[in-house]
Amino acid sequence: MYKKEITTREDVYLLVSTFYDKIKKDSFIGPIFIGTIPTEEWDDHLEKLTDFWETNLFFVKKFKGNPMQAHKKVDQQFDYGISQKHFGRWLELWFGTIDDLFVGKKANEAKERARNIASLLFFRIYENKPK
Repeated sequence: MYKKEITTREDVYLLVSTFYDKIKKDSFIGPIFIGTIPTEEWDDHLEKLTDFWETNLFFVKKFKGNPMQAHKKVDQQFDYGISQKHFGRWLELWFGTIDDLFVGKKANEAKERARNIASLLFFRIYENKPK
């Protein structure tokens, strides 16, 4: 398969939509996403996530939202059961999707930013867990 650089919103959408197709099929983390995002809201959610990653990779101001609050709420919904292993699997699928589709500087940036985001989200969720 031909791999290219991430250069456009369309590329970001391809990355995000392919990644979440994998997420939904994953037996470990898929149930969290499927249990959180109603079927009829997936298209809107993919657009929002494309905005998020387009903002992160190209510094355009499109994303509006509070990922930290959203992830804390999801952890609470799942009885505070989201663990570092879930974030590890998320990263594994993200990296694999990037490697399947893209090469270059932005692909590497997408990996590094995802690693940083996953670490920050995990630590904030961990702090939010009941003692």
